[in-house]
Amino acid sequence: MKAMRYVYWQHDDMWLGYLEQFPDYWTQGETLDELQENLKDLYQELISGNIPEVRRVAELQVS
Repeated sequence: MKAMRYVYWQHDDMWLGYLEQFPDYWTQGETLDELQENLKDLYQELISGNIPEVRRVAELQVS
């Protein structure tokens, strides 16, 4: 099983979040558990190739 970092916060009565590797693609849930499930679904969509021109974050070693 692969672990991924995500950023999340609560806004009013909803939980919002995104995967660190894909900061342009947000999702939400009524509970933290629902948000985590939605993030898993979003990850599958992003790596499936069904969404064109997916932007990612990477790390570059320069020196």
